[in-house]
Amino acid sequence: QVQLAESGGGLVQAGGSLSLSCAASGGTFSSYGVGWFRQAPGKERDVVAAISRRGSNTYHTDAVKGRFTISRDNAKNTVYLQMNSLKPEDTAVYYCAAVRRFAESITTARELYESWGQGTQVTVAS
Repeated sequence: QVQLAESGGGLVQAGGSLSLSCAASGGTFSSYGVGWFRQAPGKERDVVAAISRRGSNTYHTDAVKGRFTISRDNAKNTVYLQMNSLKPEDTAVYYCAAVRRFAESITTARELYESWGQGTQVTVAS
């Protein structure tokens, strides 16, 4: 199983930007699809973006389309989430997760992910 560690969260003003990183270790990273999820207090943990194992396919939920971009660098065992034009409603703990895949497919179902990071807090002030 791959181990994941998020970084890059913090406090930002509305309209600002943050870049999150998800560093993987302990597995063949290019065998895993990766997703970014977020969970606000009292709410479900929902998918924000996902990327296939080699990066050829991506998914962004409607709420972040045009503002967030998921990418990956398999040589660095890292997946990124670039977040621009942040809004107060983007405030949440952001998690990355990985699932082993044998094709360039996208996985958005939370329950299918096998490994999770510890999360990083993103707070957007109005």
